Amino acid sequence: MADTAVRPQDVPAEPASGPRPEAGAPRIDVPLVTDKLLGTWADVRRTSRAMLKDPALWREDGLTHHEHRERVFQQLRKLVAHNSIARAFPVEYGGENNNGGNLASFEELVLADPSLQIKAGVQWGLFGSAIYQLGTKKHHDKWLRDVIELKIPGAFAMTETGHGSDVAAIGTTATYDPETEEFVIHTPFRGAWKDYLGNAAVHGRAATVFAQLITGGVNYGVHCFYVPLRDEDGEFLPGIGGEDDGVKGGLNGVDNGRLHFDHVRVPRENLLNRYGDVAADGTYSSPIASPGRRFFTMLGALVQGRVSLDGAATWGAALALKIAVTYGNQRRQFAGASGAETVLLDYGKHQRRLLPRVATTYAQAFAHDELLCKFDAVFGGEADTDQNREDLETLAAALKPLSTWHALDTIQEAREACGGAGYLAENRLVTLRQDLDVYVTFEGDNNVLLQLVGKRLLGDYAKQFKGKDPKEIAAFVVGQTAGKVFHGAGLRQLGQAVADFGSTARSVELGLRAKDQHELLTDRVQQMVADVAGRLRPATKLAPEAAAELFNENQTALLDAARAHGELLQWEAFADAVAGIEDEDTAQILGWLRDLFGLGLIEKHLSWYLLHGRLSHQRAMAVTRYIDRLCRRLRPHAQDLVDAFGYEPEHVRAPIASGAEQARQDEAAAHYADLEARGQRPPKEKKPASR
Repeated sequence: MADTAVRPQDVPAEPASGPRPEAGAPRIDVPLVTDKLLGTWADVRRTSRAMLKDPALWREDGLTHHEHRERVFQQLRKLVAHNSIARAFPVEYGGENNNGGNLASFEELVLADPSLQIKAGVQWGLFGSAIYQLGTKKHHDKWLRDVIELKIPGAFAMTETGHGSDVAAIGTTATYDPETEEFVIHTPFRGAWKDYLGNAAVHGRAATVFAQLITGGVNYGVHCFYVPLRDEDGEFLPGIGGEDDGVKGGLNGVDNGRLHFDHVRVPRENLLNRYGDVAADGTYSSPIASPGRRFFTMLGALVQGRVSLDGAATWGAALALKIAVTYGNQRRQFAGASGAETVLLDYGKHQRRLLPRVATTYAQAFAHDELLCKFDAVFGGEADTDQNREDLETLAAALKPLSTWHALDTIQEAREACGGAGYLAENRLVTLRQDLDVYVTFEGDNNVLLQLVGKRLLGDYAKQFKGKDPKEIAAFVVGQTAGKVFHGAGLRQLGQAVADFGSTARSVELGLRAKDQHELLTDRVQQMVADVAGRLRPATKLAPEAAAELFNENQTALLDAARAHGELLQWEAFADAVAGIEDEDTAQILGWLRDLFGLGLIEKHLSWYLLHGRLSHQRAMAVTRYIDRLCRRLRPHAQDLVDAFGYEPEHVRAPIASGAEQARQDEAAAHYADLEARGQRPPKEKKPASR
């Protein structure tokens, strides 16, 4: 074991505690807030966290990537033994048909080792899920139980070297041969090699391969096929080759690799045919007539990857903040007015760099639980309609970019806030950032996902004004509440018009309360969508090339609008969570935290509000001053707020957050106190008298 590995005896029995609110002051009910943050499947998350106390599941630093891969593969077997990975599958194959609980449990694996989480996601969330979601009962009966039990380790072969997010343009072909009733899988050029695939370099015995289905000389678009890869000795089968992707920037416990196929034949039955089938004579059929809709339905069936990354990134950021805030509550630096060194978190800048990120993480956790409920309702069958699936995909595409970007930003800031100690591998921040770096491009590049959201916003905007006169189109529109966002339509509906543009701006002058924050955030989304829609309106009358150029000119603005929309969803989810808390002290303090999140968003986009006349110069200055005041108000509650993430010492495993720093500080204070008591502390040099 490497020197930096955390041993069981190194983990303290109790979590460290920092300064708390004074007696009689408001204080949050930490267990209550923990329940709120853990969300609808809190019991499942706690079960997963109990399992993750086992050191055999923890990341071990200092391993070669080959050793790390083998450790993680053996950890997968432990997950099978704990029966922690089959919740989403049908009961008849050993599952529970608990889709939300399955993702909640999966997201917690980031605490043990992100490599374990991602390799588990490849095996059961992608490879296994493709068989389940895209296949039919004959496929389930044939392969599903063996996939669940890890008897068939598999790869998810969608991404190609030449095509990542643009799945529709992949080069791999699957050409049907009616004489043998087989599909011929082929990668016709180097860019069509399947790439970056987990389980491809070493462990995969089969793959779900996405390819252009060609039969009768017609290309019917991308479909998925079950393709065996290796024999029992781990050697590639005839016609199949591959390469190891080697050492990566992170997640080196995952054996990413490349695959290529040279006219590899698989039986007709290996087409996962839920959404498209080929008869023995080569006739193609599908329950979905539209090629475009069929394609997006197939990809939408695999949306759980985006949903789970939203949650995993949020909890990864929470872990970094638990470490940094705990350390900041104990580490002292530079003598203050009293002569004693100052605790880091008492510095205004330290509060500013950490507390707003705590607020954002809370907002993300609440929004994610709403998203997870939506996902469970759709995939559990309770609300499985085409409209709800489209709404779910858009919501996931709106939230996943924000949470993954936030994770990288937060982990880096936490690392810097811990100084040199944060750079030590044993304190986890550096390796956590390395591992989560790729989350921003996993399951779709973040900017591509936001473009999907933006197009949906434009479509919904246009629907609201179909058949209406120009004056109505020019008016602003007001959306529904967060409850409707997640439990109703699943996407913000822009519909009810307000009287004029100035009403929101004037109301803001009355204050910066929750109502005003909501109006400002809503107003920004409305205006941004309306502006882009107005600029794109001429596209319908332009030639295709000119229309494409016009869209390209407005792409950045569209992405900004989509991002603003996601931020609004998070704020609304936070507001709903606060409204549901009955304990007065807890509701008050989380209300301050919600305000910190909301005003932080407004401050981030302050130039927009000023340029568009939504805030006066004086009110804009008040935003920043109020944020500083909120940070000071929340400072005594900082430790409670991160303790409410519910992490135990075995989950944190960072020596600087274990209480060791507090012990060092206490030892130093005792040393100087003893010198003072014995009159042995040398006096400091006196400054020479000024002349």
